[in-house]
Amino acid sequence: MSTYIFTSERLGFRNWKVDDVDLLYKLNSNEEVMRYFPSVQTKEQCAEFIIRMQKQFKKNKFCYFAVDLLGTEEFIGFVGISEQTYEIDFNPSVDIGWRLLPEFWGKGYATEGAKACLQYGFETIKLDKIISVAPTINIPSITVMKKVGMQKVKLFNHPSLKAFPKLEECMLYEILNR
Repeated sequence: MSTYIFTSERLGFRNWKVDDVDLLYKLNSNEEVMRYFPSVQTKEQCAEFIIRMQKQFKKNKFCYFAVDLLGTEEFIGFVGISEQTYEIDFNPSVDIGWRLLPEFWGKGYATEGAKACLQYGFETIKLDKIISVAPTINIPSITVMKKVGMQKVKLFNHPSLKAFPKLEECMLYEILNR
């Protein structure tokens, strides 16, 4: 039985466990899932991500949370908030992001999960603002940003994506704690 930090109607949000590495690898090695990223990830990269998220959760009480379906406890991907510090004028910031296995697309889980994470970030963590970034070609993620009430701030060229012309132009969205 998983212990969830918080839940939404259908989803449970939890910290990562070391033995989640195979589940995360299934997600991050899927070419369809990773089509808006520079490459798929290795199992080692997935293990490093889990360690980073565990440390971030210990420090801040938030991270990109592992997400399970309530009832079955089936892993569907991750949704959460994370510190961003790469060199750009809007950082340091806290960003919201999501990545789900394809069999869970089109069911409203990303939107439901993002709303729950925004509520957690604003009500529990007391953040003032949460941002989100996506390449302009990532229409599915931009659609979720709009559905959860985020507002477009600007277009920019992502400094980490200079070598990937199709991904470099990104949208910055934000939502303020009101």
